[in-house]
Amino acid sequence: MTNASGSQAMSALDIVKRVSLCLAYIVVSASLIRFNKFLMNKDRFPYSMCLTSCHMSMSFSLCLVLYLVKPGAFPGVANSEGKKLLVLKWMAPIGVAFAVSLYTSNQAYMYCSVTFLQFMKEGNVIITFLMSCAAGLQAMNRVRCAIIAWIIAGSAMAVSGEVNFVFVGFVYQLISQLAECFRAVMGEIVLSGGGLKLDPLSYTLFVAPTCLAVLVGGIITTWDPAIPGALAKWWPYLLPNALLAFVLNMLVATIIKEMSAVGFILAGVCKDIALVLFSAVVFAEVVTAHQCFGFMVALGGVFFWSFLKASPDSQAAMLAARLLRMPPESKMPNENTILLPQTSSTKV
Repeated sequence: MTNASGSQAMSALDIVKRVSLCLAYIVVSASLIRFNKFLMNKDRFPYSMCLTSCHMSMSFSLCLVLYLVKPGAFPGVANSEGKKLLVLKWMAPIGVAFAVSLYTSNQAYMYCSVTFLQFMKEGNVIITFLMSCAAGLQAMNRVRCAIIAWIIAGSAMAVSGEVNFVFVGFVYQLISQLAECFRAVMGEIVLSGGGLKLDPLSYTLFVAPTCLAVLVGGIITTWDPAIPGALAKWWPYLLPNALLAFVLNMLVATIIKEMSAVGFILAGVCKDIALVLFSAVVFAEVVTAHQCFGFMVALGGVFFWSFLKASPDSQAAMLAARLLRMPPESKMPNENTILLPQTSSTKV
């Protein structure tokens, strides 16, 4: 009886922890997006490469200070001793993807409204799932294929209904989403295993310098003589902006570790809803009826997807499987299915 109540308490605490993480992520991420949109105005600080470098410099500096003060808070660093090549193998692609994602995401603010960019991000669930399938973290089936088509149709309607469509901004955002989803999937592998067993602080400490190196190279190639003057003028805004970015990086790493890459993307969908409503009401950004309908269609697909993930044995899941004539679950391959025949160790 005591064990049952203890397990229920642990389950409740786990739910509260995850909900709290998601709420914190929604608030911090939405705040940083609006903050970046404010700074990326042509009359303020329209230097996305430099802005992103400020974010990474702050994250690396704070992690380094914390490590020097309390190295025990970075158990992943101790776990990675003697594994420099393995660390570089994972952190190099993650750092490059992170740099590309941050730069192109901030650059997209120069051309598109926040609401339009959030509409596009509904496709992150599909991109992440397909990349997870390629990495062996998820398995495809007919129901998931149908929901993918559902979400793509809704996202396409929301994007195509944009009044002030700018193709360059669309391309920047698409590149950002591909890089972000790749980073999320790679991060899930590293944080949940990958031979390193990293914690969120150690993960950020390793990723930040790799990402910063890429961004510094980008600054050199895209240098603008007006950047020093803009830094001197806008540093009171850039400093809290960079601190907010550090908090977000920590939250993202924690959510990916606790809830998987797909869970992180689903939390991002909830953030998108809040941000679209906030931007439309407070900042009066134009949202057409066509876009609203497409957004609701995409959201319906995303939430049905998350429902099936949470309750795979529900009546709705079974009905969807029967309608699509899926084989029984016991006959279907999943993440634990051995795809190659095992060879016998004994010879006859």
